[in-house]
Amino acid sequence: MEPKKKLINSSDGCVDEALCGLVRASGGLSLLRGHRVVLRSDLDNLRGKVALVSGGGSGHEPAHAAYVGVGMLSAAVAGDVFASPPPASILAAILSVHSAGASGVCLVVTNYTGDRLNFGLAAEQARNRGVAVETVIVAEDCAFDRPGKAGRRGLCGTILIHKLAGALAEEGCPLAQIVAKVTAVLKEIGTLGVSLSPCSVPGCLPSFDLPPGDMELGLGIHGEPGIKRSKVTSADEAVESMIDHMTNADSQSHLPLESGDAVVVCVNNLGALSGLEMAVVTRAAIALLEGRGVAVARVMSGSFMTSLEMAGMSLTLMRSDQETLRLFDAKTSAIAWPNLSSAPSTGRSYVTDPRALIAQPQDDAHSEGPLSPVMRKALERVCSTLLEKQDELNSLDRAAGDGDCGNTHAQAARAIREWLRDHMVPGCPGDLLSALAGLVQEKMGGSSGALYSLFLTAAAGQMSEGRSNAASWANAMHAGTQAMRRYGGAGIGDRTMLDALCPAVDELMKLTTAPPGGWMAVLQTVVQRAALGAESTRDLRARAGRASYIAAERVTLPDPGAVAVAFIFRAVLESLEGEK
Repeated sequence: MEPKKKLINSSDGCVDEALCGLVRASGGLSLLRGHRVVLRSDLDNLRGKVALVSGGGSGHEPAHAAYVGVGMLSAAVAGDVFASPPPASILAAILSVHSAGASGVCLVVTNYTGDRLNFGLAAEQARNRGVAVETVIVAEDCAFDRPGKAGRRGLCGTILIHKLAGALAEEGCPLAQIVAKVTAVLKEIGTLGVSLSPCSVPGCLPSFDLPPGDMELGLGIHGEPGIKRSKVTSADEAVESMIDHMTNADSQSHLPLESGDAVVVCVNNLGALSGLEMAVVTRAAIALLEGRGVAVARVMSGSFMTSLEMAGMSLTLMRSDQETLRLFDAKTSAIAWPNLSSAPSTGRSYVTDPRALIAQPQDDAHSEGPLSPVMRKALERVCSTLLEKQDELNSLDRAAGDGDCGNTHAQAARAIREWLRDHMVPGCPGDLLSALAGLVQEKMGGSSGALYSLFLTAAAGQMSEGRSNAASWANAMHAGTQAMRRYGGAGIGDRTMLDALCPAVDELMKLTTAPPGGWMAVLQTVVQRAALGAESTRDLRARAGRASYIAAERVTLPDPGAVAVAFIFRAVLESLEGEK
């Protein structure tokens, strides 16, 4: 097995280059020369206030460096990937904020042995230099029923402590009071993770082996395996098992959560879940908590403390009161803190009913007319033709597309047939075209449905006021074609349905001047022009539509959309010839 590929320059240099990239992209941040320390670029504004310093191993981005800013951290210290930062850099960060005039320094440290030792050593060295330093250890992991001597791990709940302590510090709260307040809040926070994959440190093999189809519950953020392995379940089931475990009173590390409590919910992407999955999981978490009588006061969903490319998520719950929410809602300039709503999720109406739509004419508002039987017959002939030609159109489409052109047209044909069974055909052609436009828009789908609906909608607009002579039909077809060109972006010669439609409609415009006895001759020529136009696409290079992405030498058959248009024109002509 080889190490997983990563888009980096080198394993040794990736941390320094990542910190440089972060700082170069944000005017509010700066790097401390000679150290992996990210500082606020406005350190002078710390004068007289408590400074917040945190950090840990890299690979958890955006934690911790992207939480540096007004209202959150004053400095963040980074170690190698998944490795605690050295005491010298932590001390350099402490002394930087102290020399800027900070009244004291609060260290926020996750409960890992390396972090506790190195931050502790730096704190002792700083005290020996006269700096007022206090430490808050974050240990909110709910995984272990009986935590060992090492205690509970510090996970994504750390970010919430950054936020609350940062808000207090910005308000000018003294060091001892900040430590007391956030230490009390720590008892109200719990986190649990689940993953579908391990992660891998740059240059190394995956952190643990997880067979396909399995998921790991209770894992940490350094790739260490969890407490329980099971088959992958649905998002709802996974979240339910997480909340059950987090709130199980038999566990020494559970979060006591009761009906009537209010919580802040943090759904944290461990690195490689899609936005779609994250939103599904977020919905599940809110619904399950509300189902237990817990009010969801705030929700944050995204990547806050990751584990490189691990495909998983952690769920953090923080029991909250009005004071906690006030601090949580306080403004911060930290670039990774999301632009959150301050409205509670529970109790908020989150579905908007559609406003009254413009009243559409009902079928009973129409009446049949002399043209109704003719138009019904033409439509029936078009539908039967498209159903007969389904396989032929699919075969043509497989050469240059996804092979479903026949299916798409057959879908529309079946929808029209069903509509014809249940509806009368209105005597006004404009009303019929409007009805067909709505039908193909809803039932045909894809770009074909949109194009046909555009054509029919624009054509219907030209057939208003009940006009139904040959000239109005021609003008309507011309308006429909122009709408297709305007919105679809294709034209003649681009190897699309327009290569059959445009020449046919140009010929159809002769109806505006043809005598009544010459209509059928014009229509016969229209059908010929459509067929020739469709055949001409065999030799054209596709410049629009899906076929434009295919190498020209592979596209040697006529365009299926153009062939379908030719079939439709022929079907209409055949139905009219049968009327003679």
